[in-house]
Amino acid sequence: MESVVALRMGNIASKGPAPLVRIHSQCLTGDVFGSLRCDCRAQLEMALERIASEGRGLLIYEAQEGRGIGLLNKLMAYQLQDGGADTVQANEQLGFEADLRTYQVAVGVLQHFGLRAVRLLSNNPDKIRALEEAGIQVEERVPCQVQPIASTRAYLRTKKEKLGHILEGL
Repeated sequence: MESVVALRMGNIASKGPAPLVRIHSQCLTGDVFGSLRCDCRAQLEMALERIASEGRGLLIYEAQEGRGIGLLNKLMAYQLQDGGADTVQANEQLGFEADLRTYQVAVGVLQHFGLRAVRLLSNNPDKIRALEEAGIQVEERVPCQVQPIASTRAYLRTKKEKLGHILEGL
């Protein structure tokens, strides 16, 4: 069973504009240890700042480390990346699909809070698709793009080119 933490600010079920929602997949190496391989921590911080500035919103923090392959496999994928594989190739070389994440738990959290429409803070079209297929209207996709640094540029380009993430300027 997948674990999830939901951080709510303000009255998200009130009438008016749909609340800002971030579905964030756990990234121990980035979120906690500040890894320079990914933009996860910067995205998490951006989401928290945006929600706080609006005074209402929801952060759903899902335990889907390494796009669903788990922490130990993610660390093995890092070794493959050190040998020249990109993040997608590394997952595939380990016998996984490029992205194993599902969003049913996030949908359940949104339903628990009575949300039928959201403004989704994301660059990932799969998240938009999953919510809409579950009957939750994504009124707006709010970009969650942080300024790339030298160590994340290739990673972000791979996310854009191989996973279809909506990223400008890469």
